[in-house]
Amino acid sequence: MGARSGGPSSGAGRSGGLPGLTSHRPTQEILTVEAEPGLVVEDATGSFCGAVIRADVREVVLEDAAGRRRLFPMKPASFLFEGRLATLTPPRPRESPEQQRSASGSVRGDDRRAKVASPHRIWVEGVHDAAIVERVWGHDLRVEGVVVEPLHGADVLVEAAHEFGPGPDRKLGVLVDHLVTGSKETRIAEGLRRDLGPASEHVLVLGHPYVDIWEAVKPAAVGIREWPTVPRGIEWKKGVCAALGWGDERDGARRVLGAVSTWNDLQTPLITAMEQLIDFVTT
Repeated sequence: MGARSGGPSSGAGRSGGLPGLTSHRPTQEILTVEAEPGLVVEDATGSFCGAVIRADVREVVLEDAAGRRRLFPMKPASFLFEGRLATLTPPRPRESPEQQRSASGSVRGDDRRAKVASPHRIWVEGVHDAAIVERVWGHDLRVEGVVVEPLHGADVLVEAAHEFGPGPDRKLGVLVDHLVTGSKETRIAEGLRRDLGPASEHVLVLGHPYVDIWEAVKPAAVGIREWPTVPRGIEWKKGVCAALGWGDERDGARRVLGAVSTWNDLQTPLITAMEQLIDFVTT
């Protein structure tokens, strides 16, 4: 017998293989995003979120806020960017790299390669703080050989600083949230200066007035009019996510970190504090 054509069971002329049914294709748009160093993405399974370290046509290396690195194949629709499914592409070569500027606004030159890590450190309160600092000042810090480490809360600052042992060749800069008159963070910073004695001259604690590092990101960068006011007794990030309909804290972190690309996305007090801390530990 010859080949059958157009019979009811063949599905010919239909969008699906069964008579009377039409196929339902996914309508979600898949973004195409250039994998530039510093771009924050998540793998499609939600198991790893980090900034692009390097990428080529075959693979991309991501580094999370804790410094862990993982390699992923450059497969289509294998990543999430700002919560949306995305395909990463290798970064395009730039015509004049010597004139490029880093996310912090400093000139990025080919002749300035990253140094071996110095003994000096900058500490921030948590992994979200570290991710934002890396996104904006990562290039500058690598050039200077300065490592940024998360403290996981200001409460451990005094003990950790004693263990660090600051000195003339081992400076310590600390960025804390909510450094305002009467706050817990301000009391901790004042207590640190007393406890360290003469060694305190090799430690600089600065901060910003915002309750959390997220609030130091300009609302417009995140696509909101203003950061919501969270009632006392409710953990700030959870309250923000609930008020904005962002899901859980992990979803909120993806939105905030994905919104930051340069210093223009940050409030001035955070920018000023970080620039002063970098100057302190590098001079």
